[in-house]
Amino acid sequence: MRLKRFRTAHGAAQHWGLATKACLDALGGVSTDDTVGWVYVSHDFAGDLGSIVTFLRETTSVRDWIGGVGFAVHVAGIEPVEGGAVAMMVGTLPADSVRLFDDADPATFRAAHEDWLRGTGVPVALVHGDPAQPAVAQLTGLAEASGAFLVGGLMATIEDNRVAGTLSPPGLSGALIRAPVGVVVGLTQGCTPIGRPHQVTEALDNVLMSIDGRPALQVLREEAGDIIARDLRRAAGYIHAAAPVVGSDNGDYAVRSLTGIDPQHGWLALGSEVQTGEALMFVCRDANAAQRDLRRMAVDVRDRIRRRGEPVLGALYISCVARGSSMFGSPGRELKILEEELGTLPLVGFSANGEICRDQLYTYTGVLAVFVGGAQ
Repeated sequence: MRLKRFRTAHGAAQHWGLATKACLDALGGVSTDDTVGWVYVSHDFAGDLGSIVTFLRETTSVRDWIGGVGFAVHVAGIEPVEGGAVAMMVGTLPADSVRLFDDADPATFRAAHEDWLRGTGVPVALVHGDPAQPAVAQLTGLAEASGAFLVGGLMATIEDNRVAGTLSPPGLSGALIRAPVGVVVGLTQGCTPIGRPHQVTEALDNVLMSIDGRPALQVLREEAGDIIARDLRRAAGYIHAAAPVVGSDNGDYAVRSLTGIDPQHGWLALGSEVQTGEALMFVCRDANAAQRDLRRMAVDVRDRIRRRGEPVLGALYISCVARGSSMFGSPGRELKILEEELGTLPLVGFSANGEICRDQLYTYTGVLAVFVGGAQ
C-alpha cells in the first residue's frame, strides 16, 4: 500500500460538540481508510475530553485516537488557540505499525507488548505524560522496556488528561510507531548557556549550596555578571540552572527553574531536586537565540528528511507553554518559522507542561516529530 499524507483541522467554539464537529467538517469527514487519529484539546475543554473521544469513536471508523489536553492547541497555518478548541490529525497507517499503550510500568509494559516489539525496526514512542507524575525515572524505564526513542510532553491538567484509544489512567500513555513509518525528531532549546559546566559539591533536596566548592550564588554572580549584579530579582524567570544530558552529541541540557535565592548563605533553590556530584551550568532565556535555534533545528530535520528520500506524511510539535508569543514576538510566529524552513505540512500539537525527547524531560523547549514513509 502507499502511505498517504495526513489531514489536519481545528475547531473553536464555546461547546466541545460544536468545536469537534467543526473539525470533522473541515476534514471532510473521516473515511473508512483512516486508521489513526490525533486529538488535542485546549485547557477549556479539559473536562470534556472523555466525551470528545467517545463521540469520535462512535461517529468515525477510527479507534486508535491519541492525544490529550494542552494549554493551547497548534495547527499548521493557524495561530495558537487558547479558548475552547480542538485540533485533529488523521491518517492511514498499516495496523502493525502502530501500537497504543496506557501502562508504562516496565514489567507490565514488556509483558503486554513483547510480541509486537519483536517486529522489524526500532520504534518511536509518542508519549503523553501526567504532570502529577513527571519523574524522569518513568521515562527511562519506558525507554528501556520498549527500546524506543521517546517523543512527547506533559499535559496541562492533572485528571482525565490523555487519550490512548480511550481515557488513560495516571502515568504515561501513547503510541509506539515503527516501520514502514519513519519518525524524524528535532529538539530546540529556549535558553542559552552563560558559563561552563560545573560540579555540584553540596546540595539538599532542591537547594543548591555549593558549586566547585564555592557558594552557588557566588558562581552565579560571576557568570551572570551585570544581568543580576544590581538586582537579584532580575534573575527570576530569566536565569535558570541546567543539567547537561549525558550521552547527547548536540550539547542538550535539561533546564531547571531558579525558584529562590538566599543571599545570606549564598544558596539557590531550584524547581526540582539536585544531587551532589552531578554536572550543572547556568543558562538564560534568550528570545533571539531561541528563534535561531528553532531555525537550526528545522533545517536539520529538513536535511535528514531529504536524505531519507521519503515523503512527509504529517508532524507533531510540542512546545513549552512558556515559549509562544512572549519568546517569538507574535502569536503563531513559532509555527511560521517551522513552515518557512520545512514548507507547508500537516501538523498538530499543543502547549505543554514539559517536553519529552529521548528519555529526558525538558522545559522551555520545542520537540518536533515528522512522520515519513513511502511505498510498502
